Parts: sequence; structure tokens; C-alpha cells
Amino acid sequence: MIPAIEVRGLGKTFGSVVAVAGVDFAVAAGSTTALLGGNGAGKTTTISMLLGLLLPTTGTIRVLGEDMVRHRWRVLPRVNFSSPYVDLPHRLTVRQNLTVYGHLYGVAGLKGRIATLAAELDLESFLDRASGNLSAGQKARVALAKALLNHPEVLMLDEPTASLDPDVADWVRGYLTDYRLRTGATILLASHNMTEVERICDHVLMMKEGRIVDEGAPRDLIDRYGRATMEEVFLDIARDGARPPAGEEAAQ
Repeated sequence: MIPAIEVRGLGKTFGSVVAVAGVDFAVAAGSTTALLGGNGAGKTTTISMLLGLLLPTTGTIRVLGEDMVRHRWRVLPRVNFSSPYVDLPHRLTVRQNLTVYGHLYGVAGLKGRIATLAAELDLESFLDRASGNLSAGQKARVALAKALLNHPEVLMLDEPTASLDPDVADWVRGYLTDYRLRTGATILLASHNMTEVERICDHVLMMKEGRIVDEGAPRDLIDRYGRATMEEVFLDIARDGARPPAGEEAAQ
């Protein structure tokens, strides 16, 4: 099966600063994969290149089988992105914002699609409220609705449950898992919530200083590092670049 995302030798420099240093990875179609790393590891730059927002300095990116440098116009209608840190226009209502983005994506039956998402994500009580007057949790749910408008085949998420209370965050994780199972979509998420990663991710890519330093299923990484949780694995790698014992690494 062709990977939903395939990256070879991907690098990005800004002057003398190396943000991404020639990484290789693949994201299996229909999987939920986490891209993890501390602040400055290169996650945001990598996702920006996957979305076609930044041109790579070196390497290639293929999304849904298409070259993102030469043919991203073929792919972008089938992809979407959500981040609670990217605000929608504050003066527009939630409904107006979703309508604008729906038209940009050419969503058929847009009014019905907005109504469905509003019901599923519990937006109905503030659909006609200005987006600038929403709470952080409400903004996060609207951002997710925006990202789902076009029934994306590849959904990229940055901290999808940030600012949500534990109950709503748990519901969103369940919703994302159900969406993937119903549609066969591929999800790539960046998160600092390791419980979230353990619960919904099939595979993990660990980044540090612009490089992929390890990868595997969450349970495999936990066992390989001799830890109890993904949070402990994350801290091992983030703090001192720890690697599993040589015998275990060689056995992979």
C-alpha cells in the first residue's frame, strides 16, 4: 500500500539555522501517527512543508501519491489542518467563518455539512457568535470543525485537545478515532499530551534537533526504553538524547 505521506531527505534551513536536517519517514494510509519532540525540534516546520506552506531546502514530499512541491494543487483539496493557535477572523461569526472556508474548499451541501459538524462538535449554541468572543475550548472545537469541512483524507493536527477540559478532550479523541475508522483517513498529529498519544496513535515519530531520532508503536517504544509511559520515553529523549540499550536496538 502506498503511504499517505512519504518524506525522503527532507531538509529546511533558514540562513545558517538548520530547522529540519534531512529526515526520512512514511505515514501509513489509514493510521494515526504522532510527530513528537520538544519545542524547537522541527515539528512545525515539518508540518508546514507537508502542507505546502514552506518549500523544502532539500528532499521530497509525497502526499496521497503526489509530489507536494510540483503538484500540491492536486492534493490540498483532500487535506486539512487544525491548530488551536491559529485564530479564525475575529469579527466573523463561527457560521460565517465555516461558510467562507467551506466555499474555499468547494464543499458540496455546505449548509448541511456545517449543521452536521455543529451537532457533532457541540457548536450549535455559539454558531452565530463572533469568533473573537469564544473561549479557548470553543475555539479549539471550531478549529476542528473547520478542518473536517472537506472530509479530508489526510488530517494534520497541532495539539488537537489543547485548552479543552478533560471530559471534552476525551470526547474529541474518541471522535477522531471514530472519524478515522469510518472514513479510512490518515491523521498526523503533533501533541505534548502523551496520554493522548498512547490512546489514539498507531505509530510515533520522535524528533530532536531537526532529526527523527526514533520511531515505533507507542507500546514498542515504552518497552524498548524500559519505561512505564510514553511521557517517560519523551523525557528520556528530550533531556539527553537517550537511546535504548545496544542489544535491544540491534534486535529491532
